[in-house]
Amino acid sequence: MSINTVDKIDDWVKVKHLLVSVSDKKGLESFIPELVGINPDVRIFSTGGTFSKLKEILGSKASCLTQVSNYTGQPETQGGLVKTLDFKIYLGLLTETYNDSHRADLERTKSVPIDMVVVNLYPFKETISKQGVTPEEARGNIDIGGPCMIRASAKNFLRVASVVDPGDYGRIVSELKENDNKISLKSRFGLAKKAFAHTAAYDGTIADYLAGRTFEEVRNCYRT
Repeated sequence: MSINTVDKIDDWVKVKHLLVSVSDKKGLESFIPELVGINPDVRIFSTGGTFSKLKEILGSKASCLTQVSNYTGQPETQGGLVKTLDFKIYLGLLTETYNDSHRADLERTKSVPIDMVVVNLYPFKETISKQGVTPEEARGNIDIGGPCMIRASAKNFLRVASVVDPGDYGRIVSELKENDNKISLKSRFGLAKKAFAHTAAYDGTIADYLAGRTFEEVRNCYRT
């Protein structure tokens, strides 16, 4: 049997640690305060513009908010090129509740298990829809960290809720309110299916765009 085979999980998981990094900030103004109201001890990790937006939304309750760079100890690179690609983040996303080795890794690295990820991606489709957009402008709007977090959290639906659609915020809040801040395996599995469909569509849009470009179009973007 594979050492990565899991045979014990929790049906209901409490949301204690939350990671939020979104391009589309629609719905955050109600969703995030609701989560804090359900669990005042929740800890929220966030990045860049999302962090600033959440700080504004939460106001005096923003003490629950932590910049990802402060948590990982690694500052964001220029322009936010690298923000969340860090061992502590992915250990938090992929760790399993009943795995002693994983718990030891969390303790060793002073990391925490992340219970919910709220992520949506750089607006690649919107970018390439603009008149006169260049391959370089399109390339700059290919999200890397977002799909990685979505895939990691969706893979570990055994413990983590992967939230990619603001349309799901209300349903999630209702479930947490009705179940002592817990989200069910059924919901986590449903969110995982949506998450993988989301990243598949995103990658398909990128692939189609690149397939439609000529080498000359790309070459003309750069000096060599």
